[in-house]
Amino acid sequence: MLPPVPVLADYGLSPRLGFLPETLPLTRLPDPYYNKWEAIAANLQALVLTRRLRGVVDQLPVLSTIGLEHEAEWRRGYSLLCFMAHAYIWAGDSPAHRLPMSISVPLLEMADHLEVLPVATYAALCLWNFKPVFINEHVDNMENLATLNTFTGSSDESWFYLISVAIEARGAPLLDLMLTAIAAARAHDAKTVTRCLVGFAERLTDLTNILQRMHERCDPTIFYHRIRPFLAGSRNMAEAGLPDGVLYQDGSGREEFRQYSGGSNAQSSLIQFFDIVLGIHHRPTGETRDPSSESGRGGGRHAAPGQNFIQEMRRYMPGPHARFLADVAQVANVRDFVESNSTNQELSLAYDACLAMLSAFRDKHIAIVTRYIVRPSREVRGRSRSRGRVPVNLAAASQNAKTKTQTGTGGTTLIPFLKQARDETGEPAIEEWTRRFMKRKLKAEYQADPLFSETELAAVEDDVEAKGLTGMWTKDDEVGGICSF
Repeated sequence: MLPPVPVLADYGLSPRLGFLPETLPLTRLPDPYYNKWEAIAANLQALVLTRRLRGVVDQLPVLSTIGLEHEAEWRRGYSLLCFMAHAYIWAGDSPAHRLPMSISVPLLEMADHLEVLPVATYAALCLWNFKPVFINEHVDNMENLATLNTFTGSSDESWFYLISVAIEARGAPLLDLMLTAIAAARAHDAKTVTRCLVGFAERLTDLTNILQRMHERCDPTIFYHRIRPFLAGSRNMAEAGLPDGVLYQDGSGREEFRQYSGGSNAQSSLIQFFDIVLGIHHRPTGETRDPSSESGRGGGRHAAPGQNFIQEMRRYMPGPHARFLADVAQVANVRDFVESNSTNQELSLAYDACLAMLSAFRDKHIAIVTRYIVRPSREVRGRSRSRGRVPVNLAAASQNAKTKTQTGTGGTTLIPFLKQARDETGEPAIEEWTRRFMKRKLKAEYQADPLFSETELAAVEDDVEAKGLTGMWTKDDEVGGICSF
């Protein structure tokens, strides 16, 4: 007997907002008991600039979570403490290797309650950190969004987070749409599956248009030097001054150092959902398809790498979101249905259009990573060589001591990783001409983009080893999987 098609409400999801909370994030905790947390968060930028943050937090009492009643309050408290924790770690001349009990004790309790890790995740930075400017307007409109908390107080940082919020909101209807496609495929209803796939491709174009607005109000230099350091986690950060990670003090005397990835769009459940419902499978970074082990297009696609990047990223998602993805993976059947009905040209073209649009979305992400990470990093290294010294960037150490490659907040050699994930997106295409088209279009599209310089184009064409927008994998990890935006 087939498992039932998941119902969004069972996971706290909605057709209107998807992975964003149906109850809007609170702008303030209602219980005055938590005013000290709110005061620190409201003055975070000033406390960082005046170097008072660590002293203030060290004097902060350990507040109980008993006053948090509704889920929205737990989410607000978690987001506040994640901002405080990362500012505490990265705001000084050297990173703090421990978190005081005033942060770690309630943060650990909140993370346990929300089924998420005690670090500044994508949920803390984006999903639970926004508000509409006008309550009667939808939050898929960038002009109707504002952030609740930032590290720097800059509009650039707010815009960076809000691009993701708008994408989540605009992409929300795709959850219900593709669950309908799964049910229709079970009923052998090719007409409904085709209709759903056409709607999916059209909506993906909207998401790409939102993503490419990143440059409008987020300056690459400001992002790289001012914002990105605060997003760093504690995994693979030895070169930045955290060889063992961070000690979360809880008063037990048995604390151990913890290592976590920093906040990353790789933790977005929405993009993983796209890959799952379209039947796109990703191999470890650097691994290519072995024709001898495959049977046609679908051969070998169920083989899982030893270290599963997808599963690792789900640890950073809220528990219900991760469970939803796991349950959808159990029933995903659209790719198999399309392959078994390959003579249905309308169905095949609709499916291939979805792959093309998702590939285009990933193309734009490569462009953004190059513009916001690769180019500023090269400029820093160029200045360093001209001065005869290498500067220390605490949250984005510039070299991996073992591989001598560029490193950063988490350890990702991201451009090859993203390129492979983009190429894998097109592999299930039904029509041969679709696969050829997606392979050839990238360079032409970038050359036609006035915002994409020759240096950035070369970075995309070459195997540039670069850090992600706070990814987490080193080349030595030999892991792979889905890339997100």
